[in-house]
Amino acid sequence: MYKIQANASGTRSIEISDKHLETIEKYALLRNLIDSNGIIDEVVVEKLRLNVRSILESQEAVDKSLMDLCLDVIYNTNMKAIGLHNLVLLYIDWKKGQEADNEEERNDIE
Repeated sequence: MYKIQANASGTRSIEISDKHLETIEKYALLRNLIDSNGIIDEVVVEKLRLNVRSILESQEAVDKSLMDLCLDVIYNTNMKAIGLHNLVLLYIDWKKGQEADNEEERNDIE
């Protein structure tokens, strides 16, 4: 379980699990989310929410992991631009760790 800071003063946080990060990866929710200027603001948070809503509406069956991500993280009342920024940073670190673990496993097999 990870914890990200959700506001500038550090008084609010959101807990993120590996399952949440796997769901973000599964649906590529962060891909092409941020504009070329690299700034994450409230417009980007709303864009993410609309993208997720579109995915949910297009599915025949509800994916429990995506619903959990929505309830716990994306639609969390504390999720603001700084929270999304910290989520993106956490995802990048997590992804690097996953790749390092996979590389280690390949080396062990050889």
